[in-house]
Parts: sequence; structure tokens; C-alpha cells
Amino acid sequence: MCIRDRMNPAEQKMAQALHKLVTNAAPELKPQTWYGMPAYYLDGKVVCFLQVGSKFDSRYSTFGFQEAAKIDDGDFFPTSFALISLTPAVSKQIESLVKKAVGR
Repeated sequence: MCIRDRMNPAEQKMAQALHKLVTNAAPELKPQTWYGMPAYYLDGKVVCFLQVGSKFDSRYSTFGFQEAAKIDDGDFFPTSFALISLTPAVSKQIESLVKKAVGR
């Protein structure tokens, strides 16, 4: 069973669009699963990931970053975001964060 089979149609559409967005923003990130969910690796470490809401019976999905991401912003900064819809504005924010995460 592939990851896609465990997502509802809206999550599948979001995951596919997010995949395009992440791989275009940072082609050096390698897609791979992490705890059964889509994730993107650099040098063998998870940089960012998608956790679909249906996996935990949540009303929203989560797009998050791991310690390997270079998103530090002082002593207090977000490492994950609730994701309900991948609008153009949200896509732009994610693209910016992904680029920052890989040091651009």
C-alpha cells in the first residue's frame, strides 16, 4: 500500500501540489517517507514533512520542519504549521520557508 492510498482525495491533491512546491523550491531535497508520511531529506536528515490530518483524525494537516532545517529565528520560532488549504499565499510562505530551511 502506498502513502497515497492512506490519504483522502483532498489530502492526495494537497500532497501532490506540496511535493511540486517543495522539490521546485529546493531540488536538493530528496523525497522519502517518514513515519508513513511524505518527507524531504538533505544529507540523510529530515528537513520538512507533511502529516496528513486523517492519520490522526485531525481537522487539519501539518507541514513541519525538523532540526536539520535552518529556520531558526532567535530563541522562539515555529517548527510546524496547520495546513488546511494550499492557497497561493500559503504556497508562497511554504516556498520561502523551504528555501530558508536549506540555507538560501
